[in-house]
Amino acid sequence: MVKRDIKTPDPIPLEGIQEAVSVMETGRLYRYNVMPGEKSVVSKCEEEIAAYTGHKYCVGLNSCGSAIMLMMKCTGLEQGGEVLSNAFTFGAVPSAIEHAGGKAVYVESNYEHVMCVEDLEKKLVMYPNAKHVLVSHMRGKVGDMKAIADACKRHDAILLEDCAHSLGVLYDGEHSGHIGVASAISAQSYKMINSGEGGFLLTDDPDIAAKCAVYAGAYESLNSKHTTVPGPEYFKEYPTTIPNYSIRMSNLAAAVIRPQIKTLDERTEKYNKRYHDLVEKLEGSNMAKYMSIPKLTPEVTRM
Repeated sequence: MVKRDIKTPDPIPLEGIQEAVSVMETGRLYRYNVMPGEKSVVSKCEEEIAAYTGHKYCVGLNSCGSAIMLMMKCTGLEQGGEVLSNAFTFGAVPSAIEHAGGKAVYVESNYEHVMCVEDLEKKLVMYPNAKHVLVSHMRGKVGDMKAIADACKRHDAILLEDCAHSLGVLYDGEHSGHIGVASAISAQSYKMINSGEGGFLLTDDPDIAAKCAVYAGAYESLNSKHTTVPGPEYFKEYPTTIPNYSIRMSNLAAAVIRPQIKTLDERTEKYNKRYHDLVEKLEGSNMAKYMSIPKLTPEVTRM
């Protein structure tokens, strides 16, 4: 019998508590309040997240919802633009679409609880003006991203990945979030890293990264205080033409996240063992004839 509330997250590691206290003692909670040549705690955290996922650029934000919203804003979603996204999702995803000024169009899922490629094809034909496809890897289940990317390419749609639930998941030997032009991960309390609220936009595209940093709050020349964004030549006129939404991550949030990154692989293995043990018991029980457990996409080498 499960005696613990399943919504109770693991405690923050002592190292994170100590770094958070240290940050509070300095009073420098704002990411840009650092001395010349000094890295903020957020910058260090962004470097560690980017190193873990294998992305070139990373911008820390106040939530994953903000990261999802900015993925669309930074790739040209227009007011009222249609965005194809999973019907099997969480309310924060269509809310982010609305926040970005878009309109959600839902794509059905298949039996494995991932986006149905056949229905995506239908919706891309039915909604020819939809130029964004936002795939949410709900409950950490990653679909046939190669087929989804191929459909997007044929219909001239931009592919984005919501990896809030898939931090630590490998697709074709690479961390989830590399098939689309950008991805978002979460540090909300029920996710693999926990700062209460928080998120990161990840990309290998310098233009998306530059726009994201400015939208988040890198006004004037504050982009120079980032270490995981492109050089100043990519920021062009953005600091004077893009609004500042003030949705940056704070040093306090980054402080509690950093030690959790170090244990991601260890905890992923533990959670996978727990899942496989449960599946084995269910499939070996008298209930097996009444149920069928969804299978992983073949390219998912670690869930």
